[in-house]
Amino acid sequence: MKVALAFGALLVAIFTVVLSTGAINTAVDSGRQAEAARALNASCIASLGPVSSGPAGSGALDAARLSGEQRGIVALIISIGKQRQLPPLAWQVAIQAGMTESGLRSLNYGDRDSLGIFQMRPSMGWGTPAQILDPVYAINLFFERLTGVPNWKEQRPGDSAQDVERSAFPDRYHRWEAMAAHLIGNVGAVQDPTGCGQGVGLLLPAPTAAAGSAIQFALSQKGKPYLWGAATNHQDNFDCSSLMLQAYRSAGIILPRVSRDQFRAGALLPVTQAQPGDLLFWAYDPSNPATIHHVAMYLGDLQIVEAQQTGVPVHVRPVRWNEPELVPQAVRPGV
Repeated sequence: MKVALAFGALLVAIFTVVLSTGAINTAVDSGRQAEAARALNASCIASLGPVSSGPAGSGALDAARLSGEQRGIVALIISIGKQRQLPPLAWQVAIQAGMTESGLRSLNYGDRDSLGIFQMRPSMGWGTPAQILDPVYAINLFFERLTGVPNWKEQRPGDSAQDVERSAFPDRYHRWEAMAAHLIGNVGAVQDPTGCGQGVGLLLPAPTAAAGSAIQFALSQKGKPYLWGAATNHQDNFDCSSLMLQAYRSAGIILPRVSRDQFRAGALLPVTQAQPGDLLFWAYDPSNPATIHHVAMYLGDLQIVEAQQTGVPVHVRPVRWNEPELVPQAVRPGV
């Protein structure tokens, strides 16, 4: 046990030194981008990635289909968000919720007594019908409810929308992630709407300073129990993807909740070229990402840290590139 603890401490020290020497220029750039994101009170939404490449640009087409009325609601959401001194992430949550619930329109009808942009219900204490149909009232109330959600700044915007709306279909808010990010950049004049900085096209950046922070967090959880479906708002126990989510969240990068979605939350590279902080995945069919069932963090020197299964605490173990079910691509989150 003492040897294992010493090894873990040595890994942390090595990664901290390597990432702090400035030997990797990209790490310096990433640090500046992280500072800019913190200035906006935002985190990197890894499922969208950098603003100049990949899925971050895919919201432009959906945004172009919006009518004048819909864009007017977007502009009002952003304006009220600014007046309330809320960060762009709050605007994004409201846009995704409004697009999902009403198509960003102030509807005078809905399921049962639901009304307005966010389909608020008078019978559930949201206000009178006249109030709910007033877009200014509805948007302000949505922001009030949102800011009362614990950790809303540290999770995916669609998850925060669900926390406010309490829908029977919680995953549907994610559909409008890219469009909302495009709108807060385009309408809200935010240079880095996803919080992930600028992309580098097809070139894969070197490991970032965020990777060092994520590694330190993951290693500090060694020995804690595995629990399938573990909550992501405490560190009492973990499953594989909650450990990765919390590790990168500590570094300002928001990952999706489950492993198969985390596979799409960064740049792909051959698994044999993985570097410290990259995510490795296991699937029932390694050629089909839809069958991914496990994720771990690569530490370098053929070592990983993972929350593996029931009865096995968070631990460090060796990895082999020819392991059964190992997916041939690794992921570098948020780039």
